[in-house]
Amino acid sequence: MPLLEPDPRSLRPRGRREPSPDRVPDRLAGGTPEPLRSELIALLGAEKVCWKVSDLVRYASDASPYRFVPQAVVVAEDIDDVSAVLSYAHGRGREVVFRAAGTSLNGQAQGEDILVDVRRHWVGIEVLDDGRRARILPGTTVVRANAALARHGRMLGPDPASAIACTVGGVVANNASGMTAGTTRNSYRTVSSLTFVLPSGTVVDTGDPAADEDLAHAEPRLCEGLLALKREIEADPELTARIRAKYEIKNTNGYRLDAFLDGSTPVEILRGLMVGSEGTFGFISEVVFDTLPLDRLVSTALLFFPSLPAAAAAVPLFNEAGAVAVELMDGNTLRASVSVKGVPADWAGLPKDTTALLVEFRAPHEAAQEAYERAATEAMAGLELVAPVASVTNELTRDARTIAGYWKARKAFVTAVGGSRPSGTTLITEDFAVPPSSLSGACAALLELQARHGFDAAVAGHAAHGNLHFLLAFDASKPSDVERYAAFMDEFCRLTVERFDGSLKAEHATGRNIAPFLELEWGPKATELMWRTKQVIDPDGVLAPRIVLDRDPQAHLRGLKTIPKVELIADPCIECGFCEPTCPSRDLTTTPRQRIVLRRELTRQPDGSPVAAGLLDSYGYDAVDTCAGDSTCALDCPVGIDTGALMKEFRHRRHSPREERVAAFAARHFKVVEASARLGVAAADKVGDRLLERATGLARRAVRPDLVPKWLPQIPGAAPASLPRTERVGASAVYYPACVNRLFGEPEGFRGPSLPQALVAVSERAGRPVWIPDDIAGTCCATIWHSKGYVEGNAVMANRIVEAAWGWTAGGRLPLVVDASSCTLGIAHEVVPYLTDDNRELHGELKVVDSVVWAAEELLPRLTILRTARSAVLHPTCSMRHLGDEASLRAVASACAEEVVVPDDAGCCGFAGDRGMLHPELTASATAREAAEVRSRPYEAHLSANRMCEVGLERGTGRRYYSVILELERATRPGPECLRRR
Repeated sequence: MPLLEPDPRSLRPRGRREPSPDRVPDRLAGGTPEPLRSELIALLGAEKVCWKVSDLVRYASDASPYRFVPQAVVVAEDIDDVSAVLSYAHGRGREVVFRAAGTSLNGQAQGEDILVDVRRHWVGIEVLDDGRRARILPGTTVVRANAALARHGRMLGPDPASAIACTVGGVVANNASGMTAGTTRNSYRTVSSLTFVLPSGTVVDTGDPAADEDLAHAEPRLCEGLLALKREIEADPELTARIRAKYEIKNTNGYRLDAFLDGSTPVEILRGLMVGSEGTFGFISEVVFDTLPLDRLVSTALLFFPSLPAAAAAVPLFNEAGAVAVELMDGNTLRASVSVKGVPADWAGLPKDTTALLVEFRAPHEAAQEAYERAATEAMAGLELVAPVASVTNELTRDARTIAGYWKARKAFVTAVGGSRPSGTTLITEDFAVPPSSLSGACAALLELQARHGFDAAVAGHAAHGNLHFLLAFDASKPSDVERYAAFMDEFCRLTVERFDGSLKAEHATGRNIAPFLELEWGPKATELMWRTKQVIDPDGVLAPRIVLDRDPQAHLRGLKTIPKVELIADPCIECGFCEPTCPSRDLTTTPRQRIVLRRELTRQPDGSPVAAGLLDSYGYDAVDTCAGDSTCALDCPVGIDTGALMKEFRHRRHSPREERVAAFAARHFKVVEASARLGVAAADKVGDRLLERATGLARRAVRPDLVPKWLPQIPGAAPASLPRTERVGASAVYYPACVNRLFGEPEGFRGPSLPQALVAVSERAGRPVWIPDDIAGTCCATIWHSKGYVEGNAVMANRIVEAAWGWTAGGRLPLVVDASSCTLGIAHEVVPYLTDDNRELHGELKVVDSVVWAAEELLPRLTILRTARSAVLHPTCSMRHLGDEASLRAVASACAEEVVVPDDAGCCGFAGDRGMLHPELTASATAREAAEVRSRPYEAHLSANRMCEVGLERGTGRRYYSVILELERATRPGPECLRRR
């Protein structure tokens, strides 16, 4: 064991804990039981089987209110793995559930036996026919797919609010639709073909002309069974009419019985049945979509009404005017969305009954846009609109920023409202549809029902399609609260079906939540046909039992998860999973959601629990060590939960007093540390990579991998011994070269000036000279200490840099230009909590500017571009996302290159200062998809804006990355054309 290995017990939840009734039982403390574990490993290989108790716990929760702990988790790489698992399950009488993003809201991505992860290795999109079709793997997020299609002016039909996280496979399997899809643009209507694996292991490609012939040969009983059901349905005119009527409004409750009417062959019937089947009929391994035009001219209005029924009554007017979306948000939703960055603060003061409609029109050209705006204005003219707070305008706008803000508030419905729920409560998201003409009456009835059962629920939804969502919060650990919820659900379901002839699940699918009410909506005849369809396709019941079909009238109350209180920063989490796609460790260890899920399970466990001991043994590496700490999770979490900050707090908890003292000493004497480090880097150039890798490897094993960095061949040589000479007189800004750029030089083989030399040169050329203070040695942005959780050292350096910067800039009269984006973020924002009151005032007077923003706004307009690269690939850093500086990076790069490409899979590189040296596997995993894009074609330049990120990208891609400022200097340097790079 390394000498300084931290004690796992330091990460135990604090305070007294009572064991929770839904805690993971002690029998799973050792993880997957035998012989299941050994048999799966023998079948698939150890790297594809997640068996530790921490693995089972982190996969036990999703965005739904349910929690079921699997016995084993398999990470399938290909169809062969899926077929092998299904064959094994048949032979052993086991059950299988598929899970992709885990954003489903009704428990359909949870299983109690073998859970198969079909996200990690199932990402990719092939654009076909100039974008008119797209072949997509099921683990691809909707946002990622649409990014590829947007370059062709196309998009997918389904547009769920969770598009940032939900995957195409899940969207199809649930027939999820969203804001604009309605009944005509959903998966059922826009899927061209599917490839799927049946429970028997048979693979069907519905786009193959020989598919029916092959299926008849492989599965004759299945084919005959499907055709028999088709004949039976078609022979019943009343049933046929009922099926057609049920799909005139949005409906995802039960199986798509209209597939028997729309398909003429077994393969065509299966294509329809697979959509919305929630993984109970097979695994969808590939989808070919017919795409839709991406109309780029947008006009939007956010209109406020005095009540929910008043807003609902206005919906038909905007449908008639041609609106592509009419979204409803009630007062609770509007007030809760104030927690979302960019939402007007005065919404918190909106009256309780206030309701808003978000109305949007999209057009392919200006004339159509103007026509839509005239129709919208006429519709608005006679409405009873209110403006209860100053930010409300009740006007149409074309401003993209304003429109994006409206949609951000709307899409944050579940997470924002859920994040503001009482601590310790479980969140239920209900989803139903009524004929749009009945919407107003349904809203009034829903409000009355909620009040009668003691729920102050939030309501929002796709009003254009009569589809509403509402949220209920209750304490699942209290039987009285569960009984109250059960009574509400019984009455709500009867109300929706019997009074409004609505659908109990419009787009979130049946799952476990509505399975007991399936017959209430569909009647006994249609429901029995669904059971028989399941028997035909999955006769052994291998796939997803108790999902969609369940004869237990209390099934929706089984497995409701308790939400124990955890650390304050993470407590609002509703486990939605929006944070996961951006997390650099998502394919290596854990995600932000899983880190919080594991904390909650630790809180459920009593002191001395063997399960807790097993979780703590894994948590240090899986959660704390391999968190990059980049906090991009907070950007994608609608309520801004910063799991990275929590992991930094846990790093602090693990430090011994001695470690804290050493870190503080290093901060106080950083001038010596900096000089010594630079000498060490210079000496390393002479020693050689192999010897340094061996030496640091031995030190890491002896001391601790999280304390001793591993030497990497991509580490650059030492920076020049001195910084460029500059003058304070006449300077337009103070230039602060970050310590990383004072320590490390440019990539091996790079021909040109150092970064400080380049920034000084281009600023001088633009007539905006900068001044480098003589006393910057020994100062730092404090990120070194902040990222590792060294509180005292962080405070020492944070206060030192602010005091120094205030003096350098003459009390903030000059901007402070910083040449590393992470350091810009550190000085501008991250130091603030650690400052003294006096220094917080000084900090408020500083203007901290990233060098890329300085170049884009102050230099580019004054520079002449003399030469450009043919192509450049760009890596926006996560710090730039936090700062909102990505547009500036693109602007500078676009001035320097004829073609600029940002990879669709660009994300945090995971290098995170030196974390990529402490845990190189983190960077390898984080950059894998971006690296594949970068290596797929040649680029003349590979550009970014942070030295250590550039090192990480070079390690991940094998390409030489450097600062965009260096490229700008080359592009504007007077001289011959031979200045092209070598």
